[in-house]
Amino acid sequence: MKTIGTGWVCFFVAAATAFAAEAVRNVNVDEFVRLRDQKTNVVLDVRTPKEYKAGHIPGAKLIDIGAADFEESIAKLDKSKTYLVHCAAGGRSARACKKMETLGFTNLVNLAPGFKGWEKAGKPVEK
Repeated sequence: MKTIGTGWVCFFVAAATAFAAEAVRNVNVDEFVRLRDQKTNVVLDVRTPKEYKAGHIPGAKLIDIGAADFEESIAKLDKSKTYLVHCAAGGRSARACKKMETLGFTNLVNLAPGFKGWEKAGKPVEK
């Protein structure tokens, strides 16, 4: 049996710690739906008001990442809750999650394919 050096042990411990500390999880539509069905989780739409008005996930709360008061608005949210964040295609929501993480949110889920993926999967849309 071979042993590994202490440098490798430190690497694995650091990698495991970083993974465990990750506050943002990227998920597909099916996992997002499963988490959405847990009524304690909050669906957060970070698109523009125009995009939201054109169609959104039922029950989603709108906080536009492009708004001047975005950081102030999310800072008012309950950090103990799990937020299911989405935008149109996943880029803005990923940025929103990272910003929320820096503000102390620890339970963040990003809908990787975004609202477009939601629609493509035939999920309900509210207008």
